[in-house]
Amino acid sequence: MKIRVIFYLIGLFFMGLGVTLTIKANLGAGAWDALNVGLSNAIGLTVGSWVFIIGVLLIFINAFITNGKPKFLAVITILLIGFFVDFWLLVVFKNMYLEGRFEQVISLLFGIFFIALGVSMYLQTKFPANPIDQLMISLHERFSLNFMVAKTIGEVVALCLAFIFQGPIGLGTIIITFLIGPIIQLFTKPVAARYDMLLKR
Repeated sequence: MKIRVIFYLIGLFFMGLGVTLTIKANLGAGAWDALNVGLSNAIGLTVGSWVFIIGVLLIFINAFITNGKPKFLAVITILLIGFFVDFWLLVVFKNMYLEGRFEQVISLLFGIFFIALGVSMYLQTKFPANPIDQLMISLHERFSLNFMVAKTIGEVVALCLAFIFQGPIGLGTIIITFLIGPIIQLFTKPVAARYDMLLKR
């Protein structure tokens, strides 16, 4: 249980870091994050608060897709993700502004890396998934899609909504939308192997 909790918390911690780095890169955030930023700018509340609100809505959407019951325990996961996003965004990197193109690209790439690593880590624990990632799992289970395709579908839907709410969409958004699924797929096996190794100790 100790290893599971550590993997879970570190995974969500990395996700929050990755999300913040992609936002701070100012090249276009990931589709869901662009939506949350757009909602924050248009309506108010913090980005982390919108992570929670959108997550709650997705809990019910995922239940509809799978014809199952809403997974309310996922509220714990989205609360933690929202907290970590606000922690990195409003505390650690509050005064960080990247003006050079090279710095922006590096921030974007590291952001993608940490998001994919974080997702790969915390999903191994079998604790309640982030409703966004559960959407990927729900599509995978209901329509027999691989994770790459399922994740990309969710990202494209979020991208359309982010456009409506004038979120920070740019080249980075397109890159994240089409790369995050394959990178998560790439990380899944080695992370799972490491997780299993730690559990057997």
